[in-house]
Amino acid sequence: MTEATTLLAKLVSFDTTSSESNLALIEYVEGYLAEYGVSAERVMSPCGTKANLIARIGSEAPGGVMLSGHTDVVPVAGQPWSSDPFTLRDGGDGRLYGRGTCDMKGFIACVLAMVPKWVEAPLQQPIYLGFSYDEEIGCVGAPSLIKRFYEHYSTTAHVIVGEPTSMQPVVAQKGATNLRTTVIGQEAHSSQVNQGTSAIHVAARLVTFIEDTMAALVEEGRVDEAFNVPHTSLHVGKIKGGTAINIMARECQFEWEIRHLPTDTFDEIYARFEAYCGQLSAELQAKGKHVEIITEPLNVTVPGLADRENEQVLRLAKDHLPTGCCDHAVAYATEAGQFQGQGLQTIILGPGSIAQAHQPDEYIDIEQLEACEEFLMKMGKALEKTV
Repeated sequence: MTEATTLLAKLVSFDTTSSESNLALIEYVEGYLAEYGVSAERVMSPCGTKANLIARIGSEAPGGVMLSGHTDVVPVAGQPWSSDPFTLRDGGDGRLYGRGTCDMKGFIACVLAMVPKWVEAPLQQPIYLGFSYDEEIGCVGAPSLIKRFYEHYSTTAHVIVGEPTSMQPVVAQKGATNLRTTVIGQEAHSSQVNQGTSAIHVAARLVTFIEDTMAALVEEGRVDEAFNVPHTSLHVGKIKGGTAINIMARECQFEWEIRHLPTDTFDEIYARFEAYCGQLSAELQAKGKHVEIITEPLNVTVPGLADRENEQVLRLAKDHLPTGCCDHAVAYATEAGQFQGQGLQTIILGPGSIAQAHQPDEYIDIEQLEACEEFLMKMGKALEKTV
């Protein structure tokens, strides 16, 4: 068993589902780093039950690289796992199974496995470790980590976010915001439809508008073929409302998302929905119908990662990856856009495939861990040289 695999087994054993604390894992990582003389700083969550962790290997020189990963994982409840999801299992098929193996404790394990080599190396540029909490519920923890890092550690380090990319550099991602819209109408007997306002009927019009907005963006030519879904996407994932078939529903609630291209903004897209809500409310009220539409965000807006101002970090990656790797763009959200928003050159690069993330029997290919370790070793060697 390699050191990375041993570390991965330990990391997987901590149930860091986003609803739980990650402090036991953080304490373990602190202890591991301390064995090699590396001190780390916690950046606590407001509730005090979770923490980000920042560490530096090497001197306080300019430049260097921040290796960033999130410590939380998605739930396993209701999924048909073949074994305990929090016990690493070698399937004998070249794969290691367990929650978080791919997303993204595999990357963290590879990074930690390199620490003994890095502390002995004559690094001319530092290597930073940044491990966050609550990425899976909207990249909640990273902003405080990034702020602390930028203000007290480095304004010139490059950032590699180790989400699963099959060890191919990702230079762009969509931004994402989750929302909940509540429609409040007026109850009445369904035989007397002129006396009430069905919140379900109003919500249905809003849901249709959301889908129509996505189509309109495509018609306007707001397309980026670098993405497999080459436009901003809007999607309603949950809806509930009403109490009985013969009662006009007083309330209907739906949850939806906007995943916007880096060239679009959440505010711009959401403004279209907000304007339609106002138009629809005025139309109904002119007919004597009472309606109230309330929308609230379920997470902070996760910014997109734009393919810009990343030449140096991208070159660092490509110089130490096998030939033939090419740039990619992804539709899923990560913390990379938050780092870029702070003015740090950022890409996404890590072991494993996003196709395995969040699945029952989540796994990572052992060869992906080996590829990540090889990359990190070569990257460390490059940082032994002055720029």
